[in-house]
Amino acid sequence: MLLDTTAWGTGERTALLVHGIMSDARTWHRVGPLLADRGYRVIAVDLRGHGRSPRAAVYSPELFADDLVDTLPTGADLAIGHSLGGLSLLLAVDRLRPRRAVYADPAWSTADPEAAVDPSLFAGFKNASREQITALNPRWGAEDVDVELATLADWDPRTAHFLGGAPLRGFLPLRAEVPSLVTLADPSLLVGPREADLLRARGFEVRTVAGAGHTLHRDDLEGFMKALDGWI
Repeated sequence: MLLDTTAWGTGERTALLVHGIMSDARTWHRVGPLLADRGYRVIAVDLRGHGRSPRAAVYSPELFADDLVDTLPTGADLAIGHSLGGLSLLLAVDRLRPRRAVYADPAWSTADPEAAVDPSLFAGFKNASREQITALNPRWGAEDVDVELATLADWDPRTAHFLGGAPLRGFLPLRAEVPSLVTLADPSLLVGPREADLLRARGFEVRTVAGAGHTLHRDDLEGFMKALDGWI
């Protein structure tokens, strides 16, 4: 299925951006222009069930990945996926074949392997207030709070149902299909120290954005972009 996309820039290089759950392409409203300034044509998707993209009766990471393959060009110079977007990109990377992949605090596991992920917690955030969003994200500016309110309004909470209330397991990759960087929150609730060591042994470069929460590019844009040094 073709997804709705947002674009910045007209450069000769191509960058792909894939957002996390509850969000859409608007989460990249500062990253997209920065990459465009560096000579990229930037394409950001709205995953199925998010933003202006179509809805489905049932959602799964595999479905999200297939949609990326249907929508995005192969052989891009760079692909960045955050959280659920990092999982979706991982499942599509062998078909999209970007020259480089960046996974920002990807939803491949939980740092506590016994921690269940309750989809109702996501659904319950659908109608979060400005005050709640601000309290949970004290480093965000007013513009990012506005973006979050808008993306929540356009989000189908059924996209979280695939989590099923079980621990998030089974997605930690065995190898890097393309040169790959993993950037982590400090601390990451998804990729713990053991998983980070496994990823390094499997060919991934792993960097931490000091002091940043899960939404790295909105908590600390400067730190996130600095973590991409040598990759963009």
